[in-house]
Amino acid sequence: MNPKKIRIIIVDDHQQVRETWKLLLEQDKRFVIIAECSNGEEAIGAAKKFTPDVILMDVNMQPINGLEATKEITIHVPSARIIGMSINNQPSYARNMIQLGAKGYVTKNSSKQEMTSAIINVFHGKQYICEEVRSKMSSNERKQFPGE
Repeated sequence: MNPKKIRIIIVDDHQQVRETWKLLLEQDKRFVIIAECSNGEEAIGAAKKFTPDVILMDVNMQPINGLEATKEITIHVPSARIIGMSINNQPSYARNMIQLGAKGYVTKNSSKQEMTSAIINVFHGKQYICEEVRSKMSSNERKQFPGE
């Protein structure tokens, strides 16, 4: 019997970013990309329609950014586990996403291996902050957010 695949929505306002992550992640038999969205508004609709396991959410988008979309999705689709994605590696960005309901945060510099770890960890109910951000956190903060 095949184990259930982790159903993922990729949200980013850059088509090339969405396509690249889709290509990379679908090489892993544990994952299936069920939707791609170019903004927060589309993400909210797709989350309600498809009830994904994991959403990779770009933080900086228009007209609805990833922070607002995360807040909305957490209310309407609480089973969806959101991982914030940004080029910004400041811990404050990660903290904001987590406070709004995200379960993880990675930068766009993260490797395929680190993204895979983030997805697996949040899928299993853990929080995940990428190493690039964790390295900038205080030691007390790092204890709250496991990485790999």
